[in-house]
Amino acid sequence: MSGEGKIAVVTGAGSGVGRGAALALAADGWTIAIAGRREEALAETIALAGENAGRLMSVPTDVSSDESVAALFAATVAAHGRVDLLFNNAGGNVPSTSLEEMTPEQWRGVVDVNLTGVFLCTREAMLIMREQDPKGGRIINNGSISAHTPRPGSAAYTSTKHAITGLTKSTALDGRKHDIACGQIDIGNAATPMTARMAGGVPQADGTSKSEPTMDIDNVSNAVVYMASLPLDANVLFMTVMATKMPFVGRG
Repeated sequence: MSGEGKIAVVTGAGSGVGRGAALALAADGWTIAIAGRREEALAETIALAGENAGRLMSVPTDVSSDESVAALFAATVAAHGRVDLLFNNAGGNVPSTSLEEMTPEQWRGVVDVNLTGVFLCTREAMLIMREQDPKGGRIINNGSISAHTPRPGSAAYTSTKHAITGLTKSTALDGRKHDIACGQIDIGNAATPMTARMAGGVPQADGTSKSEPTMDIDNVSNAVVYMASLPLDANVLFMTVMATKMPFVGRG
């Protein structure tokens, strides 16, 4: 198992992509601090790990809080001594809202989690990774298809995901001198609670609403494990994993 003896932090691990990635990493031998706002959801993730449950440690965390993020990484180092991988997965959105109707509170709420939260976690991880022995590590950011092409009514979410692309590149550059690799996975229509609404129809660029195909979340989990398994002298800078027939490639 490629992750044997290695330590990971996965945010947003109480459901969806974060839960799937944590379970897949545990099956690959990683020991993982799983973070999320809801302690009961993190407990469910651990229960789903079955024989690998002992590899998961629950740390309830609000990634938009400086103090909460610092406590997450302090707890991880206290328990396991180092951090080899950070999967910045935690994210949120608001219901589809035209930009002019979005409130400043809605905007700030999405930015605080999707962008500032990634910065805070990345900063803590890099401070640890540059000093540990052996030094270095890997950071994987959860971008989105929205990092390339927006949906109608997604101004806050799309803006943060475009920003994550810039943060990924900056992290990759600033991390080089410390043997810290950084890459981004952009996901399109993985079947999670967040995408369940797609069966009933979601807004399209031409003003219509249509149902969209989804794909099994295991495709994403396996991709994260692959990215995490690379030696630090190799990196997947960007990867797109998407439902083959979703309306992303082409005009709509």
